[in-house]
Amino acid sequence: MVQCEMCGTETSTPKTVKIEGAELDVCDSCAEFGTEVRSQESSGGSTKYSTSSSSGSDSSSGSSSASSGSGGSGGQRRHRDMFDDMEEIAQDYDQRIRNARESEGLSQEELANDLNEKASLIRKLERGDTLPSDSVQKKLERKLDITLAEGVDAEDAEWEGGSSSGSYTLGDVVTHKDS
Repeated sequence: MVQCEMCGTETSTPKTVKIEGAELDVCDSCAEFGTEVRSQESSGGSTKYSTSSSSGSDSSSGSSSASSGSGGSGGQRRHRDMFDDMEEIAQDYDQRIRNARESEGLSQEELANDLNEKASLIRKLERGDTLPSDSVQKKLERKLDITLAEGVDAEDAEWEGGSSSGSYTLGDVVTHKDS
């Protein structure tokens, strides 16, 4: 007997179905949630949990291209990715919002009404309980004439260099307890 990978019930005749990109062995009642896979593909490193047939080779080639792209000649830099274009929310965003709101002479409820948001969201933001979504961040920055994003700090800038070979190793990052 085999357990259904969705509901956990024991089944003697599991069916292999594709559900949201993953191939699962499921019971007859859970099989209706996916599309039955008739033939097994014989791709070398692929498992039934892969979302694409080349995922095994992508992960190894992606890491080697990232490390080789970070330098060997010393003059090259690492490849840019989507996270380079994202701004980080300042750590004191809650104080910035509260100080700007108070200097405008607005209550939390008035600010919420002006932004077409709930007052509870403003309270949570000012307590630091939640981060503002991109749209709320833009509304707050426009209304209160503040900036909630931080640029690249010195800690990020020091990672541009790397070791003498131009790439990073675990030794570049590890801090020993005894030192």
